[in-house]
Amino acid sequence: MLSGRKFRLFPQKYGFFPFVWIFYLLLPAFNLQEERGLKLIIGAALLLLFAVTYRQLYWAGDKAFNYWLGLQMLLIVVLSLCYNPLNFFMGFFSSNFVGWYAGKREFKIAYAVFCGVILVPLVIAAWGMNLYDLLFFFPFLIIMLVSPFGIKSLGRRKILEKQLDQANEVIEELVKREERMRIARDLHDTMGHTLSLITLKSQLVERLVAKDPERAQAEAREIQRTSRAALRQVRELVSEMRAVTVAEELAEAGKMLRAAEIVLEVQGEVSLEDVPDLTQNILSLCIKEAVTNIVKHSQATRCRIGIALTEGAVRITVEDNGIGLTPDEAGRERRDGNGMKGMAERLSLVDGSMTLSSNPGGGTALSVVIPRIIKEHKEGELA
Repeated sequence: MLSGRKFRLFPQKYGFFPFVWIFYLLLPAFNLQEERGLKLIIGAALLLLFAVTYRQLYWAGDKAFNYWLGLQMLLIVVLSLCYNPLNFFMGFFSSNFVGWYAGKREFKIAYAVFCGVILVPLVIAAWGMNLYDLLFFFPFLIIMLVSPFGIKSLGRRKILEKQLDQANEVIEELVKREERMRIARDLHDTMGHTLSLITLKSQLVERLVAKDPERAQAEAREIQRTSRAALRQVRELVSEMRAVTVAEELAEAGKMLRAAEIVLEVQGEVSLEDVPDLTQNILSLCIKEAVTNIVKHSQATRCRIGIALTEGAVRITVEDNGIGLTPDEAGRERRDGNGMKGMAERLSLVDGSMTLSSNPGGGTALSVVIPRIIKEHKEGELA
């Protein structure tokens, strides 16, 4: 059965980069015009085989990579000695692949072979060259010999970045796991004793209903107070679970914007140490909603988040350089947009306010202001 996989000249992850180097094969192809007869045919076949090795090295792995690279170097030697010394410039192809070796031992062996492949034909050809020709070759030779180290360094950096991303994912998973364990411990410590107490008192009320009604009523009222206290503790615990600081949300916003290729600029005090958790939680939700809208609708390339802390209020502005909104769209977004409506409802809980301004083609600016002194609600209102 035929495979449904589509043929690719080079792996998709490398994009257009491999195709750029193919143009450098025009130089040895041009040099072949000097040849005639069988030598021309053999030279063309060798050059075609070299192109095959170039393609295969992007797909090969392990031992196959060594074989294809060795064949490519051998072709460079043959084409340089038997055809034209200028063909030693084809070593730029091999210098790229030598830098792909991650292990020190493999890299040293490949680099030593590569130096021999480049230097031997050049030394042999140098006997018939004048000083000017040698000086012409020298800069290219230095670049060719140094290139594998630069490419190896870039490869090492990519590996380290990948390992760092994997480590960050593991750390995030460990933090989540630790948070779940903490929540479980808090629930057990907070509710275990309270629920046991309610169970015992309810059993006591059941026995006292007939014997001592007044005491049974008193115990029932005590059960009500205990249950309300437990409810308040659960709400405090849930509020703590949901709390997200502005600094944490800015880090998440940075990840989302980078994924959308939008540059983030943050100005002002990020920690907001003196701002209550409830205020920070609401500000974080507003930032999340604003950044989500920028990614989805703005077509922006830059986002700026400013944080201003005064004695009486906290102000956060989120601006972008996107397409902006028309006056009608801006008004409709204020009135009917679920995101804006939810943001307004959250801000109303802490006497906050927001303003949305936009110039068509000039970006959008969202400003959120929350007083630093928040009026306390009665316990009965929260129950």
